[in-house]
Amino acid sequence: MHGMGGLAHFLRSNRMASFGIVLLGLILIAVLVGPIFYEVSPTRLNILKRLAPPGPDFWLGTDSLGRDVLARLLHGGRVTLVVGCSVVALAFAVGVTIGMISGFAGGWLDWFIMRLADAMLSFPSLVLAIALAAAFGPSLENAMLAVAITLMPQFARVARGQAVSVSVKPYVEAAVTLGLPRGRILLRYVFANGVGPLLVQATLALGAAILQTASLGFLGLGAQPPAAEWGADVSINLDFVRSAPWVALAPGAGILLTVMAFNLIGDGLAEWMDPRRRAVI
Repeated sequence: MHGMGGLAHFLRSNRMASFGIVLLGLILIAVLVGPIFYEVSPTRLNILKRLAPPGPDFWLGTDSLGRDVLARLLHGGRVTLVVGCSVVALAFAVGVTIGMISGFAGGWLDWFIMRLADAMLSFPSLVLAIALAAAFGPSLENAMLAVAITLMPQFARVARGQAVSVSVKPYVEAAVTLGLPRGRILLRYVFANGVGPLLVQATLALGAAILQTASLGFLGLGAQPPAAEWGADVSINLDFVRSAPWVALAPGAGILLTVMAFNLIGDGLAEWMDPRRRAVI
């Protein structure tokens, strides 16, 4: 099976991947279209209505400062998705470039880059992100940079493996023999024929990026008040979770569902890229 027809058949057979796509689609519609119809400011304070339960006036209730939880959930979702995509795009661009050059060049350069990547991968990614964000200073931009740096070695490792395996192919050796520019060979032959696993890694990294950025926001190293961001909102309202559970459960559920959607899509994409698994299905 090939092309879009084969992909459609695979998605029908892989219900979890299909569920992830549907779930992500619903989340995107909610955060992109929802604020257009639910015109409530996520930063407007209403102390007289603090910790109000869900109802006709406030669909998901209000938080400890009287701010509308649904409005903060929708606007915070926009921030979360933009942050996730931006972090992965930066990590992909830098990590893949370094990994491709490392695998294609070989020698001492390959050894040095991979030892540096191994050193970074030896630390738990969240711990490294916390250390970097604390060193850079608390802000959303610095948190994004910290998370991107922790993801770069993963992309470099995968890209390097693809470059090593593709570089020994006859068409690459022929291109080298013909004297084609190295940059052209890397882009048109090595990268183009090894991009599949990198796309899988990018999809899985989206969930990790969102979770790590939200964790930094929870610790006060990410988005700063009064900005709406899911991790920061969980942290601010955590003390009231017993008396008013909706204030922390709403942004927490947003993080959970978004990360789960990306992970399900990534797992399905990994199976689609595996010809043996695809043949079984």
